[in-house]
Amino acid sequence: MPKDQASPKKTFSYDEAAALLPEVRRLTEEAYQRVASLGVGPALDHLQAEARGQVDEIVNAWAQALIVRGLEVKGLWLVDFDNGSGYYCWRYPEEGLHFYHSYEEGFRGRMRIH
Repeated sequence: MPKDQASPKKTFSYDEAAALLPEVRRLTEEAYQRVASLGVGPALDHLQAEARGQVDEIVNAWAQALIVRGLEVKGLWLVDFDNGSGYYCWRYPEEGLHFYHSYEEGFRGRMRIH
């Protein structure tokens, strides 16, 4: 997505992020199931061009739906909620918002918060 079309940066309190999580889970589950219905497993590298195009379309639509809500998509089914000092981090299919990481450390530095 071109930078000039990026949504304004949003920061979330934990309660705001937790309140938005059910919608994030729903959108992610729908996109995940659509990709799975194409007979695509976790390894996307060996897809034929047609399947790759369909997967890209689904994943891009999923990412855009989250970005317009102020979230940051950090990878496939991986979403960060900026809290002003780092991120609440959620990855499908986690049940809740249980992890935090600093801006510097990223996913590998995730710490459990609940």
